[in-house]
Order: sequence, then C-alpha cells, then structure tokens
Amino acid sequence: MTKLKLGPLVDDKPVKLSVELPAAVHRDLVAYADALAAETGGDAVAPEKLVAPMLARFMTTDRGFAKARRKASG
Repeated sequence: MTKLKLGPLVDDKPVKLSVELPAAVHRDLVAYADALAAETGGDAVAPEKLVAPMLARFMTTDRGFAKARRKASG
C-alpha cells in the first residue's frame, strides 16, 4: 500500500463551517478515512474530520499560494 499524504489527525479547537460536497467526494472521503485507519492502525474517523487537514495540506504544498502569501506579507 502506498503511504497516504495525510497523517494522524491533530485535535484542535474547531471553527464551524458548513459546505456542500458532491456525493462522489463524500464517498471518497469515507474511503480515505478507512484507508487512513488501516494505515495508522486506528479507528476510521468521520469524513468531515478529514476536510480541514486535507485543505491545510493542500495549501501548505501549493507553491503558488505560498508565493502569493509571501508577496502579500512582504
């Protein structure tokens, strides 16, 4: 099995945000939660718990976004 990009989830104080996702994305989140549980040896988390870490990971690795942030702050 390949290593997933998302590691164990950090428990952090949440901010409530409501979004609508296509059913296919929800199914993929459920499948990802199962794969993550299998890889880490833990229990599967609820799909909504994956959204924030996935977005954070995406923004962290987006070079264009990082460049824009540096330009805006400096």
